[in-house]
Amino acid sequence: MTSQRRIVIPIYPGVTHLDFTGPHQFFSRTPGVEVVVASAGGRPIETQGLTFANLADPDDLTACDVLCVPGGMGCLDAAEDEPFINAIRRLAETAQYVTSVCTGSLILGAAGLLKGRRAACHWAWRDLLPLFGAVPDSARIVRDDNIITGGGVTAGIDFALTVIAALFDDETAQIAQLTLEYAPEPPFNAGRPETAPTSIREHVLADMAEVQETRYRQAENIAARLR
Repeated sequence: MTSQRRIVIPIYPGVTHLDFTGPHQFFSRTPGVEVVVASAGGRPIETQGLTFANLADPDDLTACDVLCVPGGMGCLDAAEDEPFINAIRRLAETAQYVTSVCTGSLILGAAGLLKGRRAACHWAWRDLLPLFGAVPDSARIVRDDNIITGGGVTAGIDFALTVIAALFDDETAQIAQLTLEYAPEPPFNAGRPETAPTSIREHVLADMAEVQETRYRQAENIAARLR
């Protein structure tokens, strides 16, 4: 292995914990990797009944090899937090790879890091990416030069293996995959809108309808300020 690689994962209120705990598990089991989870002021983050503590303060971090931004229902609120976004921009300037999982790509977009770049996102929020000058891509993992983005939530594990292979090699990624027995065989084929039964898709879309409108307006306001 080469020298230690630092992966910084900044989290915030409303983050989806699997967006970062999935990749964190794989990164932390990879030799030669230091994983640092950070939050504004190093404060504990409570999300969906779990509290994450003993976090770093991004203001104390000078550089990283990989910046990995997770998504969540609080992503646009985080995108409106100027000190948080400034930390994202500063760390991105030092990173070999700038990355995200799920709606974390909207945070990268709000930081001005995805202009003209292809990017993945959770399928329900992918249409927000063009507001930030990004090119939405429906693939589960999208790599555009040094930008690596993953789709929604569980895509974070496929994403993590992609990042490990990019940092080291395919063999290192496959060792992590076997060690953690990542061999998914889902009992249903309902993980994408195009494969889910119509009744399931309509149910989920109905549940999301109100929040989609609110989030679109919020994203438009953020994008307008960025322009």
